[in-house]
Amino acid sequence: GLGRHRNNESQDFIQAIMDTVNLVDSFREFKELKNIDRETMMGILEEVFRNMIIKKYGADDNFDIIINPEKGDLEIWHNREIVEDGSVEDPVAEIGLADALKIEDDFEVGEEVSEEIKLVDFGRRNVLSMRQNLAGKIMELEKDALYRKYKDRVGEIISAEVYQIWKREILLVDDDDNELIMPRDQQIPGDFFRKGDAVRAVVAEVDIRNNNPRIILSRTAPEFLSRLFEQEVPEIYDGLITIKKVVRAPGDRAKVAVESYDDRVDPVGACVGMKGSRIHGIVRELKNENIDVINYTANEQLLIARALSPAKISSITIKGERAEVYLQPDQVSLAIGKGGHNIKLAGRLTGYEIDVYREGETEIDDVELKEFKDEIEAWIIEELEKIGCDTARSVLNLTVEDLANRTDLELETVEEVMKVLKSEFDV
Repeated sequence: GLGRHRNNESQDFIQAIMDTVNLVDSFREFKELKNIDRETMMGILEEVFRNMIIKKYGADDNFDIIINPEKGDLEIWHNREIVEDGSVEDPVAEIGLADALKIEDDFEVGEEVSEEIKLVDFGRRNVLSMRQNLAGKIMELEKDALYRKYKDRVGEIISAEVYQIWKREILLVDDDDNELIMPRDQQIPGDFFRKGDAVRAVVAEVDIRNNNPRIILSRTAPEFLSRLFEQEVPEIYDGLITIKKVVRAPGDRAKVAVESYDDRVDPVGACVGMKGSRIHGIVRELKNENIDVINYTANEQLLIARALSPAKISSITIKGERAEVYLQPDQVSLAIGKGGHNIKLAGRLTGYEIDVYREGETEIDDVELKEFKDEIEAWIIEELEKIGCDTARSVLNLTVEDLANRTDLELETVEEVMKVLKSEFDV
């Protein structure tokens, strides 16, 4: 895969250092390939070479390593003090006069000799083990740098290119060829990607798996929608408008509560833009997710009423964690919404369990669907609950056609259910 192809490049790169000890291209390549900066890189090179010297000579005090990324060369110098012939006690620190004169013919006892050591002098095994050491260190650093780079970017939107598509996830690469993952459940139901597509997503989490950083992207996270608003609406970016909460049923519907600290700024208007110009791009990016932008308020009843838009509410009674909402009969199905999404999202946005009643109904006169489990099969009750109908009245409020359209139930089945429920109320 991609990782392997990248490793080969770093192997070749190290090979190049070893063979020519010419670092210029290597540094340049590192700039392009890696998340590692030059300082760090030079530090690693020096450390690896010093280890090799210690292995061969027992210590590295008498050696200078000079790395010159501009010219791209690396030199190792061995410094020794000249002593009388025959009195060399420490061959790493001292050199006899006769040997020194072979290097240059005007040396005297007491002077210092610096002699350049070529890589070849270390022997093939040392050089090989140094090469592995270097490769290992570079990989560790690269992983570490990748982890840090993305750890700081959790919650940010990035753009990446689709590299491979699997059943459960897709593999993307960023501009530096780092691998990123977007699991199926982080993709919007309408998303369809091909290799090479540029995809925008939010960095959802970064963790380490099997010693490798794993970077997960998401397009379904609420943060993705918040960040898109920040990009489209300058007032949010500038802090004049705050997004209080975002709830989503990805690809279907979202609700965004916004608040403005400046009375002159209309938060909802600013988010939607002239004729919907600002929100239009966001809706498109989210595969036509319907976005309701509502004005946040600390007045709970008002917030619930706004959260249930587009339905018009007649009155609301709050009892503990439940809110009883009364509406005109023609508003009930709007409040519940397709697939029950509207009422579920309103509940998540406000933190209340919302029960919907027709105007003029009293709550006493209603029975939970669960109570009918002897007469109505469990899976049918589940189907009805999915669209937000969990009481007998909430089902009877809708027409047979409406129920059949919004559930996977046959007309006959719906009619049977209606019959059972109506007999309960002697309708």
